[in-house]
Amino acid sequence: MLEWIKTLNLIEKAKALVKKPVFLLLMGLLIVFFLCSASYGIWLIQQPPQQPIQFNHNVHVGFGVQCLYCHPGAWKGKSAGLPTQTKCWGCHQQIPIKDEEQQKLADAVATNTPIQWIPVFIMPDFVYFNHRPHIAAGLNCETCHGEISRETVAQPLPRLNMGWCLHCHRTRAAGDEVLLTKLTDCGTCHR
Repeated sequence: MLEWIKTLNLIEKAKALVKKPVFLLLMGLLIVFFLCSASYGIWLIQQPPQQPIQFNHNVHVGFGVQCLYCHPGAWKGKSAGLPTQTKCWGCHQQIPIKDEEQQKLADAVATNTPIQWIPVFIMPDFVYFNHRPHIAAGLNCETCHGEISRETVAQPLPRLNMGWCLHCHRTRAAGDEVLLTKLTDCGTCHR
């Protein structure tokens, strides 16, 4: 009986504490702090990483360079791959160096230093993604990666999430129950 009374007293003290303006203010500030931290974290992961060379996609696409020329891994598997300095230098050795970014490439080639590109579109480890079936289905790179041809430096897209992918899979399989089952099965993307 005595334990029960002590418990009731603690509950009454907690109720009294919750009603105090200082407690409410502190709880409000704590909630605002966590919401701001979460917002900042989400914003931060959507920022493009600082690349060793500010590769200008719109200039290269404007010259007619296809995505798969620089990212041939997309034909075969999970990662599209990043171009090597040798691939870049194959064209750039014929072009006069006009700016600091081109000079960085020339220096990397001269010193045989690999360019440490930082991937922009990264899937979590629990997601199995393979470019090959998407290319075989006739999807263009822009379908998922956006209009990179209009960007200077590739930027991550906030829409690349499970809901967005499932919506696309359901849309493509409309009317075909067998394909719908295959494209929406958990094991298709999570292995």
